[in-house]
Parts: sequence; structure tokens; C-alpha cells
Amino acid sequence: MADLDALRLRFARALDAARGPEGGPDPAPYADNLLARWREPQRRYHTLAHLTAVLDHIDVLETHAADPAVVRLAAWFHDAVYLPERSENEERSARLAERALPEAGVPRAKAAAVARLVRLTVTHDPAEDDRDGRVLCDADLAILAAPPSAYAAYAAEIREEYHFVPNDAFRQGRSDVLRQLLAMPRLFHTTYGQEHWEPTARYNLAAELEMLSR
Repeated sequence: MADLDALRLRFARALDAARGPEGGPDPAPYADNLLARWREPQRRYHTLAHLTAVLDHIDVLETHAADPAVVRLAAWFHDAVYLPERSENEERSARLAERALPEAGVPRAKAAAVARLVRLTVTHDPAEDDRDGRVLCDADLAILAAPPSAYAAYAAEIREEYHFVPNDAFRQGRSDVLRQLLAMPRLFHTTYGQEHWEPTARYNLAAELEMLSR
């Protein structure tokens, strides 16, 4: 079970770091709004556990980022809007960040930077010089390099989120996603991710693809 108080504190710290000495309103209502979104009943994988994992991975990759506070806020917003049957979740999440963060005291330029990172999670393909994008994308995809049991649980949760898709259609669609990932020159963009996560992630993806093809 997620520690909600600990997550509220993590959000407050990221928000305070992003908005600077001028400060702003109480972070608690903004944290609670986001926490409620991440606990919506349609979620199976994109839950508080995923949010916590992404934040933990950002902590690991922090030295690779140009603005860690912006990356952490992007993690909070990147799946804040999530309906499995809809295709514009990232865009709606980015727009939420664009509305909420300036109201919470974050300068508009930094709010725009957060929204840009959220939109980047559509492709997970940051530019070479996009340090913050590389950290967020690697943290979001780190689940691909999980131990076999954790990866299997992730794959099962993704299937549960798409319970409304018939089996044959899901297997085809999921196989297409796995092939696209495996065709990427690299899954991870930070040196840490390439060294520590890339080989395991490729093994997991190939194993799942093989299982789906049976």
C-alpha cells in the first residue's frame, strides 16, 4: 500500500523546488488531487505503485537531469489523466499540468517544461541533448528491466487495464508494441539506463513477445 503522506511530502518538495523563493499556495490540495487521480478504479498498472517507482528511478538518475524538480513534477502529471480506452491521455495530462502548476506558483516557463516532458512520454524518444527528457523516459520505462516475476505482474496488469479488448486483438496490438520497442536502437537514453537496464529489458520484451506468439 502506498504511503500517501510520504507521497504528499515528495510532491511538496518538488513543487517548492520548481516555484522558487516566491513560494505559492499550500501544496496539499494539488497533491491530493493528483493522488486521487492515480487511485482511480480503472487503473491496474498506472497506479500509485507506478508513480512511486518512477519517482524512485528519477532519484537514481537525478544527476543526469538538468532540472530534477521539473522531471519529478512531470512524473506526477505524466499519467494523471488515464483512461485505457482513450488515446489522448498524455495530451490531457499535459494540459492539466499547464493549468495547475502556474496556479500552484510554478513559473509558466517551468510549467511548460513539465508539460513538454509529459507529452514526450507518447514516444519515449528524447533528443540527444534533452537531459530531462532522457531521465523521465528512462524512469518511466524502467519497469521493462524488472526481475521476471515483477515484469510478469506488470504485463498482467496491462492486460487487466485493457480487459475490454478481445484476446486476439490484444495479443496482436501488444505484440506490435513489443516489436516497436525491440526495434529501437536503444530503450534507455541515460548512461545508467543503458548499462543497468537495457540488456534485461530486451530479454523481458523478447520473452513476452515469444509467449504471445504461441
